[in-house]
Amino acid sequence: MNLLVVGGGGREHAIIQKLKENPTVETIYALPGNGGIAQDAVCVPSIGAKDIESIVDFAKSHAIDFAVVAPDDPLALGCVDRLHEAGIPCFGPEAKAARIEASKVFSKNLMKKYGIPTARYEVFNDPARALAYLKNASFPIVVKADGLALGKGVLIPQNLQEAEAAVKSIMEDKTFGDSGNEIVIEEFLTGPEVSVLAFTDGTAIVPMVSSMDHKRAGDGDTGPNTGGMGTVAPNPCYTPEAAAECMERIFLPTLAAMRAEGCSFKGCLYFGLMLTSDGPKVIEYNCRFGDPETQVVLPLLKTDLLTIMQAVENETLGDLPVEWHDGSAACVILASGGYPGSYEKGKELSIPEDLPGHVTVYHAGDKALDGKLVTSGGRVLGVTATGDTLEAALKDAYAATERIHFEGKYLRHDIGQRALRALEG
Repeated sequence: MNLLVVGGGGREHAIIQKLKENPTVETIYALPGNGGIAQDAVCVPSIGAKDIESIVDFAKSHAIDFAVVAPDDPLALGCVDRLHEAGIPCFGPEAKAARIEASKVFSKNLMKKYGIPTARYEVFNDPARALAYLKNASFPIVVKADGLALGKGVLIPQNLQEAEAAVKSIMEDKTFGDSGNEIVIEEFLTGPEVSVLAFTDGTAIVPMVSSMDHKRAGDGDTGPNTGGMGTVAPNPCYTPEAAAECMERIFLPTLAAMRAEGCSFKGCLYFGLMLTSDGPKVIEYNCRFGDPETQVVLPLLKTDLLTIMQAVENETLGDLPVEWHDGSAACVILASGGYPGSYEKGKELSIPEDLPGHVTVYHAGDKALDGKLVTSGGRVLGVTATGDTLEAALKDAYAATERIHFEGKYLRHDIGQRALRALEG
């Protein structure tokens, strides 16, 4: 089989490595891919993930048997719709279903309409009305850009001054472009956060191993929000009781709501959850695999990934037993100094070839230049280790990071510490 994977980050590298395990796979093309992904797939750097027409033309001319559209932007732009029109089987939601991530307003209104637990909120398309609302608000509070913003469109102001600055930044200064034409202002929830990715064919749903993300740039959860500085799986806060409650009150009702709205969701549906004192609530939905959650979840998957994806596309997921390995996984992100702000590119990477077999380096932001790999993005590498325990996985992931070098290398040193404390408690 010839496969096509749209995207070029660490998430896509993890997906590609897992797809390679299927013996029927001959060639995997990555559009655009990156320097490290080129070790596992044929990269086509001339075709960007948002160049939908070129992606479809490439799929048709290269006899692609199955495509995986991984990032949010091409999903929201209808890449799966166009590939389906061309007769190419795909993993991922069509555009009308991808709105569950592409529009915070859509997803919040969906939850309100169908009684899915989430934070109280208001929607604004006029900055003056938003600013007036904030004068009587309680803090901290959450301000979200409506549209896609590379995982950075959520701000948590601690006081009125910060909240007013957030609204002006998103709605007037257009920090996130047209994604900030509307905003959601919602109550700040407290409790352990949990990420649950789930395979779904629109009716059947198979949750993956839970994970815990670390969004803030600095140790101790300080600094600005990023796309994610590391993650661990499973999340010890996500008990079997919590999982059962989420299935009954959130997962199945969300699928039913999407079907009722005429936009049945097929693909990977990501649930960002808060385990509050009032029970689990949805913080956000994503319409695709999370990054870097994918880098700890897929290494624990025992069942063949391509077989699962085909069952999702064929709407036979309910007939397929999906199994997971015991143990834990930990991923530490190596970023360019200055991320998520400005940072330098073009720094040469040094990655040892003799890392242990249970340690994997996923390439996120690098490119090939004159026969060498150099940095080309904010998040450069995801270093993942699996182990019998979370402590063992973390120890080996961090040991590997010490052997990887590039100028300006930046990482958090406390990934997984909250999870370890939860295990002890």
